[in-house]
Amino acid sequence: MQLAAIIVSLVLTVVGVALLARAIGQFVRHFALGQPVPVGSRTDNPYSRSVTLVREFLGHTRMNRWGIVGIAHWFVAIGFLTLPPTIITAYGQLFQADWTLPAIGGFLPYELYIEFIAAMTTIGIAVLMVIRLLNLPSRPGRKSRFAGSKMGQAYFVEYVILTIGLAIYVLRGLEGALHHVDHYEAAYFASYPLVLAFKGLSLGTLQNLVYLTAMIKLGTTMVWMITVSLNTNMGVAWHRFLAFPNIWFKRNADGSTALGALQPMTSGGKPIDFTDPGDDDVFGVSQVEQFSWKGLLDFSTCTECGRCQSQCPAWNTGKPLSPKLLIMSLRDHAHAKAPYLLAGGGKTMEGEEKASAEQLKDVPAAALAEAERPLIGTLEDNGVIDPDVLWSCTTCGACVEQCPVDIEHVDHIVDMRRYQVMIESSFPSEAGTMLKNLEKKGNPWGLAKKQRLEWTKEVDFEIPVVGRDIEDLTEVEYLYWVGCAGALEDRAKKTTKAFAELLHIAGVKFAIMGGDEKCTGDSARRLGNEPLFQELGMENVMALNMAFGEETDDDGKVTEESRKPKSAKKIVATCPHCLNTIGNEYPQLGGDYEVVHHTQLLQHLVDEGKLVPVTPVEGLITYHDPCYLGRHNKIYTPPREIIASVPGLRNEEMHRHKERGFCCGAGGARMWMEERIGKRINNERVDEALSLNPDIVSTACPFCLVMLTDSVNGKKNDGKAKETIQVVDVAQLLLDSVRTPVDDEPDDEPPAGTSESESEPEPQPVK
Repeated sequence: MQLAAIIVSLVLTVVGVALLARAIGQFVRHFALGQPVPVGSRTDNPYSRSVTLVREFLGHTRMNRWGIVGIAHWFVAIGFLTLPPTIITAYGQLFQADWTLPAIGGFLPYELYIEFIAAMTTIGIAVLMVIRLLNLPSRPGRKSRFAGSKMGQAYFVEYVILTIGLAIYVLRGLEGALHHVDHYEAAYFASYPLVLAFKGLSLGTLQNLVYLTAMIKLGTTMVWMITVSLNTNMGVAWHRFLAFPNIWFKRNADGSTALGALQPMTSGGKPIDFTDPGDDDVFGVSQVEQFSWKGLLDFSTCTECGRCQSQCPAWNTGKPLSPKLLIMSLRDHAHAKAPYLLAGGGKTMEGEEKASAEQLKDVPAAALAEAERPLIGTLEDNGVIDPDVLWSCTTCGACVEQCPVDIEHVDHIVDMRRYQVMIESSFPSEAGTMLKNLEKKGNPWGLAKKQRLEWTKEVDFEIPVVGRDIEDLTEVEYLYWVGCAGALEDRAKKTTKAFAELLHIAGVKFAIMGGDEKCTGDSARRLGNEPLFQELGMENVMALNMAFGEETDDDGKVTEESRKPKSAKKIVATCPHCLNTIGNEYPQLGGDYEVVHHTQLLQHLVDEGKLVPVTPVEGLITYHDPCYLGRHNKIYTPPREIIASVPGLRNEEMHRHKERGFCCGAGGARMWMEERIGKRINNERVDEALSLNPDIVSTACPFCLVMLTDSVNGKKNDGKAKETIQVVDVAQLLLDSVRTPVDDEPDDEPPAGTSESESEPEPQPVK
């Protein structure tokens, strides 16, 4: 028995270690196929990156959002990393049944740790197996987050861990029996029942059982190692190694998710200069090797857990996009194509083969066939990613927010969109109208710029305009960036006027641009038209810098003498998309401003007593989190505090809210595209809201306001929603409560029972 155990274990070990070393080499060469990233963009601030890695792993900060799943996974992960000493012990036991590790083998704290972690790892993996079984892909519709995952691989990994965990306990029980443990000892607190079970066996039997169990433990470990080494696209296994570098190299060293700003387009690791692009510049991604090495690392790290899929608004409304399946397809394609690329294969811009026939002679036929597949193409074209998958994305960020290993799905989707738009001119036709309007009129609706100021005629107080009423913004505290929707869309204009009136009541000095400003370019950039975004953004940055009193040189750059600190350039926006673009993306274009959302400023004014909600607004309200306000910019509290400050309102959250909020369907330029597949996303969201039977559905984004209003009105017409339900911005609610109710008292007398100061607080400038 001993001889057989030694031979089997050592042979499997030699094969397993050799194959693992080869697989690691394959990964290194595979990731090197990707494009470089801008210098320092993934390696800045090593200390913060290391702290982030430790915090995310030890704290399981993403996984623990899922309750018991996170706790069970934590013990499994800790067991995987800290139980290798038991492997060394098992090798020693092949040669001497009662062998223990030198120095620490009989050290009580070590033995207590092994007993505890081994027990919790075994229990943890059993819990995860049960959860997987309860979420079988055979569940109806798209309810299972494991739908599309490679379940055979997952079960293999789970049963391996379970087998190893049980083997550790059997060995611990046999060790206790061999060491003549005849009463309860703390060192065997978990395995003591097995010690008692084995106590009556003879020495020879105990030794043979040790050899057999050690062989099972080591053999199972090495079979796992051999299997995963032969399957480098086995994400459910490899994520336990690749997650560490993937988290360390994440976009933001401070640990924040890869949301908010999109990354500038790069080619060869350098940003593209759209005023004078290079002849060899590659625009977007049309081949898998055009992703960066971090992108290839992302794909290989996917563990197929499906958390992204379960949160995706496209997947939940019957559309072809699943962030998980997208990443899996890119991973499998990249690994299948790798032998061809490593041999020097590749296509030129004209579609000609770069490598000679001699170079490709040893490339497997399967890799050559994979190389012929278009990265983006329909099923008939044998494409890797269907175009409908790309255009279903709302860039809401739910996938990035939930991914436990920090995969950057949105960046990869936009990179593929960029190629489709800029090189192939292939995108939904309705979006073409939006792009033309942006190019010709500077706004998505194609309206004349003079109409940007029409709303100011509908309020009964003066609104200063930069360049007309004031010379520059040094005379006011805030620039109110109204945005295209806020100035031109009828429903959004209600929010604009309400917010302006609230600022007027509070005595906040503000001004607006004169109508020459353009769309920030949010939709153009997320659609994939980077040059148009750059053009619109540069014009706006120049206009803003001038408005803030900064001077520019002949190249349009701010002179150092006139440059002002960020804190002196305050902008408030009612549109989260404008907030995100100006605050997070314009710094890429030379514009550095302090940008706040209107709900943040309003909450501050309420807290300071500059706005006093006094009039009750009766009814049940539910609040919808805009994706670009919440997930992309982490602003969840201010709108809710404003709602809480309004007397009479009773707030009830929808099932999906805050970090798990559900998109309205307008992001990622989807505002300008028709939904032809599955259920409309805004209808799904409104159905969730209506399940609470609210009187008011509130939000804090003009895009969300339009989408939710359209859906509610449609359901009113169909008799599925009560006629009295309203969809309003939180600013409108606050204004209704701040205003003194109209009554029959003379204008110069306060209402009965109130002092003059209570009837209308004197406006004071915000501090």
